[in-house]
Amino acid sequence: MAVRDIILYPDPILKTVCAAVPHIDAASDALVQDLLDTMIDSGHSVGVAAPQIGVSSRVVVVDVSGSKLGRNNNHGQLVLINPEILERQGSETMREGCMSVPDYTGNVIRATEIVLQFLDRAGTERVIKASGFEAVAIQHEIDHLDGILFLDRVSSLKTDVFRRK
Repeated sequence: MAVRDIILYPDPILKTVCAAVPHIDAASDALVQDLLDTMIDSGHSVGVAAPQIGVSSRVVVVDVSGSKLGRNNNHGQLVLINPEILERQGSETMREGCMSVPDYTGNVIRATEIVLQFLDRAGTERVIKASGFEAVAIQHEIDHLDGILFLDRVSSLKTDVFRRK
């Protein structure tokens, strides 16, 4: 459909809790396609959430299959509508970046394994277990749906946030 502009921090939509998608229809399908087009067009992104393109709906797309960190352990291209993390296990600190905060990265502690429930693009309820980098990417994108940026999850803005070179 369309590659959309990425909303940048500190735009207030990035701090807004998104509304659930009430039903799968042409509008939700168009939103999913815009998210996929935007993620793929970036050439480097492993996920995009609806508020990052200016839509306050609980929809994200994730695909870590082209990433060095995720290529050996992933579910391929995921469309997550109304996602909810049911279980979390383990923890690991990883450096995260975000298209909405393009000049910085940060050390964030995330669960290493998650069990996730969501609707896929066809409206089918699915439950999957994700681990490693894919689990981190999913948690990062779901945070966007709750108005949380990786900057909100760092222990210290002075020691855990880094300017990109």
